[in-house]
Amino acid sequence: MTRRRMIDLLFQGMSFGAAGLLVVVLVAIFGIIALKGARAMSWELVSQVPSGGFYLGGTGGIANAIVGSLYLGVGATVLALLISIPTVLYLRVYAAGWFAGTIRLLLDILWGVPSIVFGAFGFALMVLLGLKASLLAGMITVALFELPIMIRAIDEVVKMVPHELQEVSFALGATRFETAARVIFRQALPGVVTGSLLAFGRGIGDAASVLFTAGFTDNIPHGPMDAAATLPLAIFFQLGTPFEAVRQRAYSAALVLMVLVLAASILARLLGARFNKYTVK
Repeated sequence: MTRRRMIDLLFQGMSFGAAGLLVVVLVAIFGIIALKGARAMSWELVSQVPSGGFYLGGTGGIANAIVGSLYLGVGATVLALLISIPTVLYLRVYAAGWFAGTIRLLLDILWGVPSIVFGAFGFALMVLLGLKASLLAGMITVALFELPIMIRAIDEVVKMVPHELQEVSFALGATRFETAARVIFRQALPGVVTGSLLAFGRGIGDAASVLFTAGFTDNIPHGPMDAAATLPLAIFFQLGTPFEAVRQRAYSAALVLMVLVLAASILARLLGARFNKYTVK
């Protein structure tokens, strides 16, 4: 066996081992959470709000946290999407050179900022504006947290749109706005859908960014100024109790959160594949 062949087999084995280790870790996480969460899972747990003594092992459920997480995740993702799409189209159609590169560098820096920093910023903004902990404050904070993720994901997809399509659009007399809205955005729609759902999954599972902004309540929020419970915080509070029954419910809440994130990821792949059929390669 030649030296080059040995090196090739070595790196092939290392790659296979790394991929296998990743699969083992994912299966272990899903398996352990599913096993522990299934013990306390019930219809009562996912359909009722906490009642008196819930955190002492009493009756009730985590419906407040499930609904609050969905409100927060969907609202934050919509806010982030309304900012992300114009930003990406501006970077690709209008901006160029060092300015566009600087914006992307700043987005990469923001991507690496810990979510607790976004939470601290959101809390400072609340104090400045005289707001209280609420669903709206949590949405704004999570939207800021999702922005760099969503913009960079969509930007990478827009970059793959054939440049010839823009040139043809300009040659036919279309303006930059018409080219961005009717050509580039339509071609990048699969990436927009995928980036939005992935950002939703990241936002709905974050606890640090809403720790000081969304508050926590045993009730389902009925308006944007009401406090909202979230699944990550419900898990955190329940795991911190000395009661075994409550800790079992924490794993059930983690299982629900895991299913929501998994569903968002699968939906992103399915919708991305469906919309991708109508794009120009």
